[in-house]
Amino acid sequence: MSNLTQLRLAAREIFDETLLALDAGAAVHRAVQLDGSQLKIRDMSIEIADRNVYSIAIGKAAVATASALEEILEEKLTAGVISSNAPVYGNEHSRPRLEAQGHNLRHTLFHGGHPEPNEQSFNAAQACFKILERANEERALIIFLISGGGSAMIEWPIRDDITLADLRAANKVLVGSGASIGEINAVRRAFSAVKGGRLAARAPGCERVTLVVSDVPAGEERNVASGPSLRPSDDAPSAREVIARYNLSGQLPEIIVRAIETEPGPIENTSASESRHFVLLDNRSALEAVAEAARRRGFVTEIAGDISDQPIAEGCAELLGRLAQLRVRAGCEANEGASQAVCLISGGEFACPVKGDGIGGRNLETALRLALLTHGQLFVALCAGTDGIDGNSPAAGAIVDSTTIARARAIGLDPQDFLARSDAYSFFVALGDAVATGPTGTNVRDLRVLLGGSE
Repeated sequence: MSNLTQLRLAAREIFDETLLALDAGAAVHRAVQLDGSQLKIRDMSIEIADRNVYSIAIGKAAVATASALEEILEEKLTAGVISSNAPVYGNEHSRPRLEAQGHNLRHTLFHGGHPEPNEQSFNAAQACFKILERANEERALIIFLISGGGSAMIEWPIRDDITLADLRAANKVLVGSGASIGEINAVRRAFSAVKGGRLAARAPGCERVTLVVSDVPAGEERNVASGPSLRPSDDAPSAREVIARYNLSGQLPEIIVRAIETEPGPIENTSASESRHFVLLDNRSALEAVAEAARRRGFVTEIAGDISDQPIAEGCAELLGRLAQLRVRAGCEANEGASQAVCLISGGEFACPVKGDGIGGRNLETALRLALLTHGQLFVALCAGTDGIDGNSPAAGAIVDSTTIARARAIGLDPQDFLARSDAYSFFVALGDAVATGPTGTNVRDLRVLLGGSE
């Protein structure tokens, strides 16, 4: 590919194909089968002939995963709870399989808040408490379907004097602090009665299985949605450490700080039955889907797995340096007939502190920074969240190329001004380069697709 139009079209096609490959409902169907009265989940088999089965689905993929489980189990599913911000009837990526008009549903639906909890988040917690009490009395099987974004979609404070307003304020501070998701969740667990395994601990007599659509680094799936069904890992940071590291004590509500100072110990594994978890989809799934789509289009492709969660400025510089190396290896900068277009793929979540009151998120800012660092080469980058939402914007991200900055300045836009105000979304809307998908019904972290063409 030798022109920007072709590269831009390819970038968007690759991203759209990747979203289709990340269908969370399809992932449940691949992992779960019902053979008579035997429920098979990956490598385990559970006899459910004389047992009730309950489902609790939390997060951006909750509607897709819960409706898929309901398809599989049918009348063998006793009841369930869903808390998600996904629309019940969404776009082609998130459209659930629930029955039209909600007839015959075995799940009760709640529209939990995101990125901050709302009243429905509280209502969802109460519904889960009731269903877990019932399940525990029956020694039932509970299947937790956990996905990213769920930290805000179900919540209950650990102290009666913590209000919803306190929780919303605390979450806003944490999300804008520049802390990693593991650090943020360490703090969230300290003032929550559902996070860090505390939700599942309400049914200690039940067999529990957790299926995860992961929006965290590999091996850290206990952090997804702050781990309502899974205890944090032994090496997880303490809330007090995180508060000190990012100087947050003066920014958080006073009652939240007091709860953190008296943080209870971790939940002990008191279940009478085995509790297991399986990852259905994660960022690696997305990276491999991008790579496959790029190779089909003839790109020389590399996954930069080590460029993932760096500070955003550092990560952007590393991406462009790695792209230059890939171009050299592919012969793109040599005067050779065999030169090929290249595709560098990166995932994860760059650390991106909020500096102003603008509209945007990590992906929009990453795209803007990449555009500012690019000089002269044939180049396109698409940076977007697999959930379809970036920060406080309605976009998934943006697409940039080697003409972005010149086009912006030609219409009077100052890129550095938008960067300083954390307002990258407004910048890309003005250029017509924002990438909008709507909620996708999944969430496996961010994707950064960099394409370089032959000169």
